[in-house]
Amino acid sequence: MKLHYAKGTIAVAVAIALHEAGIAFEPVRLDFKAGEQTRPDYRAINPKGRVPALVTERGILTETGAILDYIADLAPQAGLRPEDPFEAAQMRAAMYYLASTMHVNHAHGARGSRWADEESSLADMKAKVVRTMTESATFVETHMLRGPFVMGEALSLADPYLYVATGWLAGDGVDLGPFPGIRAFRAAMAARASVARVMADGMI
Repeated sequence: MKLHYAKGTIAVAVAIALHEAGIAFEPVRLDFKAGEQTRPDYRAINPKGRVPALVTERGILTETGAILDYIADLAPQAGLRPEDPFEAAQMRAAMYYLASTMHVNHAHGARGSRWADEESSLADMKAKVVRTMTESATFVETHMLRGPFVMGEALSLADPYLYVATGWLAGDGVDLGPFPGIRAFRAAMAARASVARVMADGMI
């Protein structure tokens, strides 16, 4: 497998999950600042011009949540998805929140041009990032973390996703002081071999 990613993006969650599952892959780094995600050779891999894109022997998969579910299916022994249907749905609810709300809040800062063209609109979106990301951090702290990890004591697919998303908070101007749960979560994740590997590989 080949994982197309950009440093610090949500694609790194896929790399962490692959390591957790014990699945070998080749990381292929894209330079977003150089616009490599917009070039024809990469558009042939992912027409959306986004990451992640996971190249498998059966074809190419995109969208973080879908790829994470695929990894859980490939390596059920890793226990990355709860067996209980309700628990699995709660895990996915956390992931969907990260995708639909927290990730969008973050993107309004550097990638506001996805939604608007006027400079005043872009500035307004960027100015609101501290507030919206603080609100997301509050939701994670209060409602998402059920223990050291999202689902309690056991790591699940939601945790690599959350680890990357919470890694954006400081850069978005959010003070982590009032969020001991998030700080403890990030410390627990940093202690895992999967995270140590992506850090050693310069992915985050």
